[in-house]
Amino acid sequence: MDHKRDLLTRRQFHQLSAQAGAGVILSVGGLTLPARAAPASKRRYAMVGVGHRSYLYQAAIHSTFGAGSELVGLCDTNPGRLKLGQRFAAQSGRPEPRVFGATEFDQMLAQTRPDLVIVTTVDGFHHEYICRAMQQGYDVLTEKPMTTNAEYCQAIVDTAIRTKRRCRVAFNYRYTPVRTQIKEILMSGTIGDVLSVDFHWMLDTFHGADYFRRWHSQKKLSGGLMIHKATHHFDLVNWWLSAVPVSVTAAGKRHFYTPAMAKRFGLKSHHQRCHTCPEKTACAFELALGRDEHLRTLYLDQEKFDGYYRDRCVFRPDIDIEDTMNVVVTYHQGTTLCYSVNAFNAWEGYLVVFNGTKGRLEHKYEEAVSLAADTSAPGAVKGEGIYLRVYPFRKPAYQIAPARGTGGHGGGDPLMLGDLLGPPRPDRHLRAADYRAGAYSMLVGAAANRCFETGQVVKIADLVQRLNYPDYPRAQPSTTSLPMPPKVSRPIT
Repeated sequence: MDHKRDLLTRRQFHQLSAQAGAGVILSVGGLTLPARAAPASKRRYAMVGVGHRSYLYQAAIHSTFGAGSELVGLCDTNPGRLKLGQRFAAQSGRPEPRVFGATEFDQMLAQTRPDLVIVTTVDGFHHEYICRAMQQGYDVLTEKPMTTNAEYCQAIVDTAIRTKRRCRVAFNYRYTPVRTQIKEILMSGTIGDVLSVDFHWMLDTFHGADYFRRWHSQKKLSGGLMIHKATHHFDLVNWWLSAVPVSVTAAGKRHFYTPAMAKRFGLKSHHQRCHTCPEKTACAFELALGRDEHLRTLYLDQEKFDGYYRDRCVFRPDIDIEDTMNVVVTYHQGTTLCYSVNAFNAWEGYLVVFNGTKGRLEHKYEEAVSLAADTSAPGAVKGEGIYLRVYPFRKPAYQIAPARGTGGHGGGDPLMLGDLLGPPRPDRHLRAADYRAGAYSMLVGAAANRCFETGQVVKIADLVQRLNYPDYPRAQPSTTSLPMPPKVSRPIT
């Protein structure tokens, strides 16, 4: 049971805890967020999956929202990581949660009686714990993706409808201030009706390579990058447009993280893992578990319990996920999305463009790790970092100052955690996502995976039935009148 990148670091955790304890007022993107008042009684949480990503929630429960929260149970396949979870609670000055093995999930629920079950397991097992918790009468919060294929998705949809339990999906990207700002711009009608979207996501050879070391490199466990990673992006577009996908066509391949590429880089061969690799000093893709205290403690020291290697070779032949993917999605109201993700780029981030009936909105987001590259060499070009730009029809383009925040995922994690673990608040952007939004986001990836195999267009309605429209802010009707663009005298070329 493992993680995704951008875990709250120890330093960030302590800073966030100190701010929360002092009742600090946060200002994000020009919006002032007062510290939340503690509820009258503590809310009880149980968690299944105690890998890297789970510590985002553990830290928030123990400290940021500690006055009103209590972690009462942990469940995992690895007893060593369960002990680490208990130790983390003790170090945070909180009671140690009870621990349960992977086969004792039902006992954990019966004995701890949580108010909410948090699922942070390997993606391919999300559906199992989501359904079992709801069947026993518990609401669920799951990490993204909600699940990894259409069959599992159908099981969750059916269980949610039958039990009427709540299942929320943690889409922190919606909460990143600049992405909420984009939603606001689109809702305002600045560029009119969005007719097409171009969305290109780049993973660099640090972050991108990491998906090929871990359990994510097996499609049965992660759904591949089309689901594990791109579910974030498909959910953003669905939410930005307030629309649901109808059909998907796609092409994908693995061309970079291969045994042949290892030899092209001058290595003799691929190997089992970095820790024991005879060529690790010559390989720029080495992950040195022994030199990173957190990774060593969480993974290397726990291998004896389950044999899980966190540092497998990125060039090994048994990888079955793609590193190069292109997708075309059509939406129910007529918008078309052209999307790509590549896992071996020279910079990390994305470029998204919305083409509307009144103009064009462009947004670029380059990760800080990419901006940290050495730009002192002659002719070196420094990336722009982050920008928002509007191109009205036949008028000068203009910049909009991007909203910014602090914390993981561009400031999205703290805001999401406040929404998930704090008292309810009105939100005109409806950033909270339930199983319907979770389903529509991962079904685009599931459809793309099927396209990779068949080469045929896949309809979302053929994958899952009884899936209703999610709660999105109302989009402007496309039948409203539009202003005629101003006349401009210009020679035709």
